[in-house]
Amino acid sequence: MSENADSVPGRPEVTGFYDRRTSSIQYVVVDPATGSCAIIDPVLDFDEKSGATATTSADAILAHVRERGLSIAWILDTHPHADHFSAAHYLKARTGAPTAIGAGVTDVQALWKGLYGLPDLATDGSQWDRLFAEGDTFAIGDIEARVMFSPGHTLASVTYVIGDAAFIHDTLFMPDSGTARADFPGGDAHQLWRSIQAILALPEDTRLFTGHDYQPGGRQPLWESSVAAQKRDNGHVAGRTEAEFVALRQARDRTLPMPKLILHALQVNIRGGRLPEPEANGRRYLKFPLDALAGAAWG
Repeated sequence: MSENADSVPGRPEVTGFYDRRTSSIQYVVVDPATGSCAIIDPVLDFDEKSGATATTSADAILAHVRERGLSIAWILDTHPHADHFSAAHYLKARTGAPTAIGAGVTDVQALWKGLYGLPDLATDGSQWDRLFAEGDTFAIGDIEARVMFSPGHTLASVTYVIGDAAFIHDTLFMPDSGTARADFPGGDAHQLWRSIQAILALPEDTRLFTGHDYQPGGRQPLWESSVAAQKRDNGHVAGRTEAEFVALRQARDRTLPMPKLILHALQVNIRGGRLPEPEANGRRYLKFPLDALAGAAWG
């Protein structure tokens, strides 16, 4: 966990919580003037070896919110994650705060409904309280936030621009790590390039907060950069054309095995973080489609 402690009116305070199991960063974003906050991309803990679930990560966020005396205005996901379960539903049940995601989630639901064979899955996004479209605005206390549609990694990916901070999740990583993959069902490297260019068109001092850090070279986890730093130092983007980026991204993606939790996580996350309903014996079961991700590299 780390915190940006600057208290400048209209500038959100950002605390990142690093989940080592999935290399994910969860955020609490605070308007210091009002104590209103948003929680972004919270993790519901899952151990694929034992099938155990836990709320340790989400409860740590709730403890932080209580200790700071904050009020939760929003629980936000940037997209349906393929590497961890979302804790959005759990946090809503604990706090009553509204949940939101990009409106493109309905396309992801329709795609994966067929792959999973889930005839009863609602594909209208009704699992969330609000679906955001490009340009939509909302507020965290006195700080205005807006939504940028950022497809490429998934059909539903969005960027949340909150004051001078942008939460970009799986578009750009830290400059020494490059960019996110674009080979999931519904992904597209050309779209990812265009989404990245829109992010890099923000003011150069915009703080960029990524959703993962894989600690290249064994360094400590990092998750905050800037538009200027990404333009200067990101080796996948700096000085490249769209064609060069797409060629690089597609070549890299062909070598990458799928995330170990993709088939576990997406059936939960297209339901807004809800686990499957218990069956007659009281147990919940995940469902795995075989050979659904044709052509994926073996891990």
